[in-house]
Amino acid sequence: MRAEARALLGPALFSAVMVALLAGLGVWQLRRLAGKEALIAHVETRATSAPVAPPPRDQWASLSPDDYDFLHARVSGRFDLAREALIFSAPPSGAGVEPGYRVIAPFLLEGGGAVLVDRGFLPLSARADETRKREPAGEVTLTGLLRGPQARNLFTPADAPQQGLFYTSDPRALAAYLQLPDAAPFTLELDPAAPAPGLPHVFDHTIELANNHLSYAITWFSLAAAVAGGFGFYAVGRLKQR
Repeated sequence: MRAEARALLGPALFSAVMVALLAGLGVWQLRRLAGKEALIAHVETRATSAPVAPPPRDQWASLSPDDYDFLHARVSGRFDLAREALIFSAPPSGAGVEPGYRVIAPFLLEGGGAVLVDRGFLPLSARADETRKREPAGEVTLTGLLRGPQARNLFTPADAPQQGLFYTSDPRALAAYLQLPDAAPFTLELDPAAPAPGLPHVFDHTIELANNHLSYAITWFSLAAAVAGGFGFYAVGRLKQR
């Protein structure tokens, strides 16, 4: 038996290390799950609270997206509808199946500076319709969610600023294209209002934060159990063989 115990020592140590590593990864995912759930609760509270003033202009240069993302804000000023940028977009829920664009326009604030406003969704077939550049005119007050730069991935096409076409919402790149030297580092995604004629059309906000940590934790714990079970099966077989 001592010889068998020595023969099993190496596999046992390897299995123990693997079980500890995999179980540790599972515990790490559970901790990340708790953090993500707290973040989701914070975002939901921030997005559904009464609108407040956005971060002041003198803080824009030092802001990070965590400081304002999904903040429900109110701004006053006027649109500059002579300038706009289009962000290619899948149709939002309730907009049918035709893809289109999110229409971004500068909004000149009463106190100076500008915020890029996401005016809503414009179907591909309506891009040539210029009526969207006629209203609203004059001083208005808007409410919506502040959003930070949108991440790119390997499949995101390159922007085509020469055509006024973008594939992600990057306030700095959009501001450069629109020649806005004093623009906020965020966009304002308008709150849905009563249906109005014309385009673009504002749809409900989409607040989606990926939270797969529980499934990842289950995967790691399952692998740890599989390694432990595999070693147990192997050890019993070796001992029976002898």
